[in-house]
Amino acid sequence: MSVYWKGKQVLVTGAGGFIGSHLVERLVAEGASVRAFVRYNSRGDAGFLRLTPKDIIQQVQIVAGDIRDADAIHKAVEGQQIVFHLGALISIPYSYQHPFEVTEVNVMGTLNILMACNKLGVDRLIHTSTSEVYGSALRVPIDETHPLQGQSPYSASKIGADKLAESFHCTYNLPVVTVRPFNTFGPRQSARAVIPAVITQALAQSIIRLGNLETTRDFTYVDDTVDGFVKAAEVPGVEGKIMNLGTGSEIKIGALVEKIINVTGSSAHIEVDANRLRPADSEVQRLLSNNALARSTLGWAPHTSLDDGLKQTVEWIKSHLHLYRIGSYEF
Repeated sequence: MSVYWKGKQVLVTGAGGFIGSHLVERLVAEGASVRAFVRYNSRGDAGFLRLTPKDIIQQVQIVAGDIRDADAIHKAVEGQQIVFHLGALISIPYSYQHPFEVTEVNVMGTLNILMACNKLGVDRLIHTSTSEVYGSALRVPIDETHPLQGQSPYSASKIGADKLAESFHCTYNLPVVTVRPFNTFGPRQSARAVIPAVITQALAQSIIRLGNLETTRDFTYVDDTVDGFVKAAEVPGVEGKIMNLGTGSEIKIGALVEKIINVTGSSAHIEVDANRLRPADSEVQRLLSNNALARSTLGWAPHTSLDDGLKQTVEWIKSHLHLYRIGSYEF
């Protein structure tokens, strides 16, 4: 338990998501008083928070709503000292089909957060970006000065959200820090993401169906990503900064699949599914982070290797395989 976090009033939006649920768990363990904002549904389903240990979730105040609702966001932010904003629609293929909804949630939802945090005077806001805002690398490793390229409606919406956060710092001196995770993976992640999509198929099928196998990504284990979020809130004097959270290593998706096949002991073979291929100009071909700023400013560094992270993720998915619709294209 941390002296810094003990009793700290903290709001996490997108708390029912993959990274959000892990962040909530970490913050409770650190001694924070956590309010978790999740998207309302009639089932009362708090997303991946339902998979956190009972002794953790019992300490969390769960608030349901919609980040597009300014009044709901104002009420959620009220009384909070630290706000972690992870709430977003994150699927790139979904953004092809529903660009208006994705833009409304990611841009206007972020504006609601910024306005509430500014009006209510929070101590710090940690805003979540994504490596997708860089598009296909023009130079590697990618540092925070790399041009932003909106190659999908999703990435464009996140660029808009990032720039709004920047503008609120410049205009109102809002104490906001932007963290830019590269491809995070680990237990609880849905099969919308490539690693659980491959693992579930490798465990249960003789064929692994995927899209582009030649793209490269920089995969960061979820505990390391969460540690970056926590440090972005703790470290003094970093307001206004944007920082990459990536490992600084890349791997082709085809090679990643081979690793997963070895870890699972699968004999499955790979097939390229045309339905999973993205429009050529929208596909981000290469992502490789330069994490020097987070290392020097936050004292952050990834500690879990890709191999170790894959082993932990495979073990978790093995024991939760019933949660997945194996083989179906999740987007």
